[in-house]
Amino acid sequence: MGIADEEGAEICCFCASRRTWIGEREDSWMDERIQKIPEVFLNRMREMLGEEFEEFLESYGEERVYGLRVNEGKISCREFEEIVPFEIEKIPWISNGYFYKEESRPSRCPFYQAGLYYLQEPSAMTPAECLPVKPGEYVLDLCAAPGGKATALGAKLKGQGILVANDISASRARALLRNIELFGIPNVCVLSEPPEKLRKVFSGYFHKILLDAPCSGEGMFRKEEALAKDWSPEKSENLSQIQKELILTAWDMLRPGGMLLYSTCTFAPCEDEEVISCLLSQHPEAEVVPLPDHEGFSPGVPAWGKGEEALSRCVRIFPHKMKGEGHFMALLRKPGDSLIEPPVSRREASKDTRKWLEIFFQEIGLASLGGQPFDWSRVETRGDKVYYLPPVDLPLRGLNFLRNGLYLGDLKKNRFEPSQPLALAIRKGEAKTVISLFLGDKRLERYLKGETLEIAPSEASSSKGWHLLCAEGYPLGFGKLVNHILKNKYPAGWRA
Repeated sequence: MGIADEEGAEICCFCASRRTWIGEREDSWMDERIQKIPEVFLNRMREMLGEEFEEFLESYGEERVYGLRVNEGKISCREFEEIVPFEIEKIPWISNGYFYKEESRPSRCPFYQAGLYYLQEPSAMTPAECLPVKPGEYVLDLCAAPGGKATALGAKLKGQGILVANDISASRARALLRNIELFGIPNVCVLSEPPEKLRKVFSGYFHKILLDAPCSGEGMFRKEEALAKDWSPEKSENLSQIQKELILTAWDMLRPGGMLLYSTCTFAPCEDEEVISCLLSQHPEAEVVPLPDHEGFSPGVPAWGKGEEALSRCVRIFPHKMKGEGHFMALLRKPGDSLIEPPVSRREASKDTRKWLEIFFQEIGLASLGGQPFDWSRVETRGDKVYYLPPVDLPLRGLNFLRNGLYLGDLKKNRFEPSQPLALAIRKGEAKTVISLFLGDKRLERYLKGETLEIAPSEASSSKGWHLLCAEGYPLGFGKLVNHILKNKYPAGWRA
C-alpha cells in the first residue's frame, strides 16, 4: 500500500524507502514512470539483479529509443543510408537496423509508404535477426501480429519458400496482412487460427519457427505505462502456462533439423527460463543453440528455470545494458536433418486471365516481379480476383486464411485492374512505365492523400495509360495518365 508525499501524491512504499539503501537522490530523480511501476515487480527485479538493480532502476529515467529496420528485399542498407532524409545511427547488434530520433517522424516520409523500412523497437528486432532463415525454407511466425518480425523473416526468404504468418485475432491478422503487403512479400500465407489447430495440419512441417509469445510485457514498462498498470504476478503465472502450451505446440510443427526461436518482452523467469525448462523436460533431445554474442547481451540463468546448464545459452536484454527495452530469447534445434523441397509445379493460368495480365504487364513494362522471373503457373483466379500463389502448396483445407500469396488485382470487363499490393511488390527498376518524383516534391504527399496530379510530358514514360508512381524510383502505387493528369489509383484505405 502506498504513502503520500508532501504534495499528497501517492508513492509506493518501495520507492519512498529506497533512499535508505540507494542513498539520497534529488526529487527530480523520482521519475513518474518509477512511481507507476508495481512494488512487487521492483522487489523481484532487485532480487534478480542484485548490485545491478540501481542501474536498472535508473534506466527508467532515461528516454526510450526508437528504431527502424531496412527492408533489404527492396533496398540495400548502403543505398538506404545514401537517400534517407533524416538522421540515423546504426544499431550495433542488428545488421539492417538503425536508431532514429523521435522528432524525425519517419512514418510521414514517402519512403515508409514505399515499404523501405519498418518502425520497430530495437530489442524487438533481435529475435528475427537471430533466427537463421534461408531462402527456400518453410517458416512459421506463430503469433505474428502486428508484423515486425514476420516482415523481417519474409525479407530473408527473398521470395523463395513460404512464410506462414498466423495470429489468433482476426483484427490483428488484418493489421499483419497490411504490413506484409507494404513490405512487398509475395510468398506468404496469413492465417488466423488457434495454434493447436495448426499443429494438427502442420505436424513436422516447418524448417524454422518463431514464437514471440504473448507475455506480461515487463520489458516494455518504460515504453508502455499501461502494461505496468495491468501487471500482476498472477497474470504472469497464467501467461506462463499458456506459453508452455505454445512452445510444445510449436515444437511439434518443427521438422527434424529445424530450429525454433522462443522470445518474450518480459523479465519474468516463469515466462522465460521456466518455459524453456518445460520444453527440455518433455523433449530432452532438444538442443539449446548458443546465440550470437553482442556487447550488452546477458546470459540466461539456470537457477531461474530448473537448473539446466543449457539455460545459460539463452539471452536476456536489459535496458541498463543496451539501448533498447527488455527481451528474452532462446534458440532450440530439433535433432535430425531435412532437405528443402523444390517449388511445386501447377497448371498455368487460364488463357483469359493470362491475356489481360500480359496486356497490363506490357503496358507498364514489367518483366519480373520481386526480383524473380514471373511464373505463370502460380497465377490463380478466384471469381474476378487474381492471385500470385506462393511456390509451395499448403494444406489449407479447413483453415481460415486472409491471404495466400500476392493479390495481383481484379479482372474487369476487357481489362485488368492492378492492386496496391502488386505495386508494392514491384522493385525499383522492374517496371518501365513510371513517374518518379523527387522526395521533396509536394505531389508525393498529395498522391498519398488520393489527389489527382499534374504531370509534365517530360516526367512520364508514356503519354497515357497506366503508370507506376515512385518516390526516387521506389514504387508507391498506380495511377492512370490522361491529358497530363494522373488519375489517382491509391486505395482509400491506404491514404494518409
